[in-house]
Amino acid sequence: MLDKMINELHLYEKKLLNGMKTNDTISPEEIVENEGMDIKAVMSAAGMLSSKDIISVDKTATDNISLSEEGKDFAENGLPEQRILQVLQDSSKQGQDTLPMDEIMEKAGLEQRFSNIAIGWVMRNRWATMGKGVMTITDKGKEVNISELPESKFLKFLREHEHVTNKELDDKFSGVVKEFNKRKNLINVKTTQDFKFRINKRGKEILNKGLTIQDEATQLTHEQLKTGSWKNLHYRGYDINASAPKNYPGKTHPLQQTIEEIRDIFIDMGFDEAKGNILESAFWNFDMLFQPQDHAAREMQDTFYVSNPSVANLPDQNLVDKTRAEHEHGGNTGSEGWNYKWNEDIARQVVLRTHTTGLSVRYLSEHQPPLKMFSVGRVFRRETINYKHLPEFHQVEGIVAGEDMSFKNLLGILKEFYRKLGFKVRFRPAYFPYTYLSIESEIYVPEKKSWMELGGSGMFRPEVLEPLGIETQVAAFGLGIERLAMMRYGIEDIRMLYQSDIGWLRNLPVTRNIKSF
Repeated sequence: MLDKMINELHLYEKKLLNGMKTNDTISPEEIVENEGMDIKAVMSAAGMLSSKDIISVDKTATDNISLSEEGKDFAENGLPEQRILQVLQDSSKQGQDTLPMDEIMEKAGLEQRFSNIAIGWVMRNRWATMGKGVMTITDKGKEVNISELPESKFLKFLREHEHVTNKELDDKFSGVVKEFNKRKNLINVKTTQDFKFRINKRGKEILNKGLTIQDEATQLTHEQLKTGSWKNLHYRGYDINASAPKNYPGKTHPLQQTIEEIRDIFIDMGFDEAKGNILESAFWNFDMLFQPQDHAAREMQDTFYVSNPSVANLPDQNLVDKTRAEHEHGGNTGSEGWNYKWNEDIARQVVLRTHTTGLSVRYLSEHQPPLKMFSVGRVFRRETINYKHLPEFHQVEGIVAGEDMSFKNLLGILKEFYRKLGFKVRFRPAYFPYTYLSIESEIYVPEKKSWMELGGSGMFRPEVLEPLGIETQVAAFGLGIERLAMMRYGIEDIRMLYQSDIGWLRNLPVTRNIKSF
């Protein structure tokens, strides 16, 4: 075992050990001088030997303190508060205990940037009191011997000694160093590190066994192979079982990876992608989706309303009037509508979009069927932050419109989409203001042996389509992406997707399709 360890030692490791034959404890500088090694090679070898428990590396950090240029000026002329005190003491000796502030600052010769700090220290030390534009020296201030103050002695000592260790200063001026560290730009602190190598039991065993110091080959050259000189080389041994550092390659964030996977699936299925703004008018976000203006989802506690801009422009008046008719009496659809007076001012309100369905109806207003469209984007709702809710999250939305489009086609599209994601899906009836028939999709979670709701879908109601002039059936669907990502990566808390836990992110697989069901 020992022979194998010796054979695997690098030449620099052997040289360092050889330098410790007569000294159980030695400095890197001594190894450099005695063995003719570069200091970087010495420290590298020490690290390798330490990892193998052959030597120990003791490190001592020392803070060396010196005065900055500003500190030297204060050591020569006194600290700002001491200069103010000197002016007050000189005036008091002439029978005047109170002086105007302007006169004090002028006589003290202080720059404006030091005045507030200096006054603060004078008041803190109770050397003087402040009045309206004047300062009055106290009895304590009169008795102070400025040259005997610990701060004065500290500065004088540093001025006379170029570099002093923190320990020396603490021993001589207990507590003063800590106070001066609070004052910016007065002292410079330079940390030096001293290393000592100490041989361990295993290192002594290797030295007793004996080391052969000779050049070692770690790789072969073309010339050595050509001339045959490789036969006479000494090769360094390698431990093929030695642990290697973990490599953490760059990778896409899991949430973005899920979004890209969804995007790829829809594009493969022949969908076009649409994008829109996160600021939306209440008209497109609610009214065009046949959601009444007194609906609970439109309350301030559920929706983020924007104050700047506070009003949005509505589309052409014809579309507005048709939408009004749908809400008030159902237009020409045969519906009764919501039987209330629709308000344009409410429709002009600006909101952070609560879903991407508003983008779908905008798309329908600009494109004629047949069409297949999807969108991915951020949406906002006034949710209480907890393990499964956030006020901001991502949603994928889609619509399919055409002459032959039916509810059965919608179920087939959703089934294929979830199959491509690797999920087993089922559907159950649901209700949404703007679709009929309406369903919710549920996927099966084997670990919990249960079904989880993941998205809603349905056929757009006539009240949504008539104002747009769409006469074909339109299927719509949407789902929350964060919930899908949580299932893909086995996350119980939605906040995990946004906390940037570096340990969790590093250990995630690089590839997609993390988990199939």
